[in-house]
Amino acid sequence: MAGHRQSKKRRYITWAVAGAAVVTGAGIAAQASMAATTWPAQKTFTGRAFDTCTAPSLSAMKAWHTGFYGAAAVYVGGKNRGCAQPNLTASWVKSVNSLGWKLIPLYVGAQPPCQSGANPEKMTASTAASLGAKDAADAVAKASALGMKAGSAVYLDMEAYDITNTSCNDAVLTYVRAFDKGLHAKTYRAGYYGFSSSSAKAIATAKDRTDLPGNLWYALWDKQNTTTADWPWGSTQFTQHSRAHQYLVNSKESHGGVTLTVDRDAWDAPVALVG
Repeated sequence: MAGHRQSKKRRYITWAVAGAAVVTGAGIAAQASMAATTWPAQKTFTGRAFDTCTAPSLSAMKAWHTGFYGAAAVYVGGKNRGCAQPNLTASWVKSVNSLGWKLIPLYVGAQPPCQSGANPEKMTASTAASLGAKDAADAVAKASALGMKAGSAVYLDMEAYDITNTSCNDAVLTYVRAFDKGLHAKTYRAGYYGFSSSSAKAIATAKDRTDLPGNLWYALWDKQNTTTADWPWGSTQFTQHSRAHQYLVNSKESHGGVTLTVDRDAWDAPVALVG
């Protein structure tokens, strides 16, 4: 996320790595392994969402509940989570849910081996599968402790990297598959946040869809509040309420007399089940 794990300048540079390609198949096909389990009904939110590094205070969430935004992404865990979360408790989740907010759990797990910069947790080819499984268990535990029940979607945050580096990309896909299998085993839906020119593209264009996330949140900072008009891949991909679009970053806004700096998202995808 902009300002959360990488600078805006660095992210724009990374965008230049590659363009978008087109493959076919709806996103739901990636979650075929879910079919054997009876799943809670998906809670879908369609509208404008925001994400920010530290979950705002309850009073700020009350002030911001003006109708402009209907959902908020929160960083539930991960060793690479960039901000402290003093407000993010089970009580906070329950309270903001009762106000009418929909919540989007975001987990910042292991990052690619070829990604520049220091991260507390990076995968390697040999550790990708075990880290993915371990991080999935941690993500479920963290979300559950906050009152986000089975059936919720958890979005894995994968920052930009060079997807033309085959060994690096293979490690990422191995990690993501293990992470998603771990979520599905606990009846949590798999989502993924990444960049349209790199980390999200790797998921959208992978030929083998096995155990890849069925919900894709793509960063494309074109200021278009849409999940369709600028969708970079095939029109049949990630349909059935499985898309989200981060379209504007570092937006300083005031709602209800409270000012926050957030990233804006067009949302048409599952969110947390709270209760």
